[in-house]
Amino acid sequence: MSADKRFMAEALALAEAARGQSAPNPNVGCVIVSTNGRIVGRGSTASGGRPHAEAIALQQAGKKAAGSTVYVTLEPCAHQSPRGPACAELLRAAKPERIVIALKDPDPRTSGKGIKRLRAAGIEVQLGLDRDAARRSLAGWLTRSKLGRPRVTLKLALSIDGKIALPSGESKWITGEDARRHVHLERAHSDMILVGRGTYLADQPRLDVRLPGLEERSPRRALLTHGEAVDGWEILTDPQDVYRLHDVNELLVEGGSATATAFLAEDLVDRILIYRAPIIVGEGKSSFGYVGLDAIGDAHGRWRFVDDHHLGVDRLEVYERVREG
Repeated sequence: MSADKRFMAEALALAEAARGQSAPNPNVGCVIVSTNGRIVGRGSTASGGRPHAEAIALQQAGKKAAGSTVYVTLEPCAHQSPRGPACAELLRAAKPERIVIALKDPDPRTSGKGIKRLRAAGIEVQLGLDRDAARRSLAGWLTRSKLGRPRVTLKLALSIDGKIALPSGESKWITGEDARRHVHLERAHSDMILVGRGTYLADQPRLDVRLPGLEERSPRRALLTHGEAVDGWEILTDPQDVYRLHDVNELLVEGGSATATAFLAEDLVDRILIYRAPIIVGEGKSSFGYVGLDAIGDAHGRWRFVDDHHLGVDRLEVYERVREG
């Protein structure tokens, strides 16, 4: 692995650590490497979006930022904000020799302008290193920037034969501990987690993060319901209400079948996580109801398989919605 790839991988890891915490801003990672090849500054977007990753890394680096190489996962912002200075201006003042950027910022207030300002200051700028990895890490914010809503991830725990519960409704536990730990990691990377009122009444779920060291990263909780408000929960009365979640980049939908079906029928699911256990339930509750398809041909080409791996005895399958553009 080249030095550039290695340091950008460090910046991407910092960006991923901020996913689920940085909204409404993007989760960005930044690493500053001095002339002797040592990391002198690290930063990731702080909780709530400020300070930005570059500002944190520059503060750590201090005067060592001069002549350095900066690795950042998204183009430094070029617009002024009441919440803080433009990162492109902070970098110009710090005078690094070179800046390596993974992804150009699609925000029209910055798009290309940050790079232009840095180059005008005599700083070498390289764009595109690990672009795809940065796009995956920033998928929630990019989705909200493009579609006006968070990226919606649907999580399902299924048997081999596609059941989510016994006829009685019993579903604890279809999957094993390794799969459940992975779900908690997904929760830690989400801004909000949602279930239907039926799941809330049946299971009284906590929907928190119970991984050592990550307990404070439990996301906001939401109910899809027309019923009364519940203390500590936000209410969505319709799946289309996701368009008013302007401070949520990543929304995790955990259940149950009616809620999953409602989001799929509205074509609001961008990613599906299927935790499949090696069990057969037989007669039981199916994962989905009618999602608006009347012909098998209409079902093809809508979903792309992107990843899978084993979690103990269980298997995780990841699918992404295929959308034009």
